[in-house]
Amino acid sequence: MRHKVAHRKLGRTTEHRMAMLKNMSASLIKHEQITTTLPKAKELRPYVEKLVTLAKKGGLSNRRLAHARLQDDTQLVKLFDVIAARYATRQGGYVRVLKAGFRASDQAAMAVIEFVDRDVSAKGQDSGPVNAEAEAA
Repeated sequence: MRHKVAHRKLGRTTEHRMAMLKNMSASLIKHEQITTTLPKAKELRPYVEKLVTLAKKGGLSNRRLAHARLQDDTQLVKLFDVIAARYATRQGGYVRVLKAGFRASDQAAMAVIEFVDRDVSAKGQDSGPVNAEAEAA
């Protein structure tokens, strides 16, 4: 029986799993859409939705709680200023998980996790080194 066993372990230690969720939630807030494996996306959804709920409530104590769970100052500002205002009238369901087939190398089920009314221009923004040729084009 699986009494009081709530979440997937994802083959990681607790510290690694929590760090992974923090990094993935920061990436999701930054880009508003990311691609990952299906079990990771299903674990990330309630984590991010609770962050959005904290941001909607506002206040210093909720900002500190969100910072403890996010650990990214710039994404914290975006969460409280942009995303909380966007979902002010929405009762829940801020994030959706869409199945995206299987990864070619190991056949892992892939998924796209995104905010429901996302900003399309945020995808791929500041994601890694910029090529000079792509910058000029």
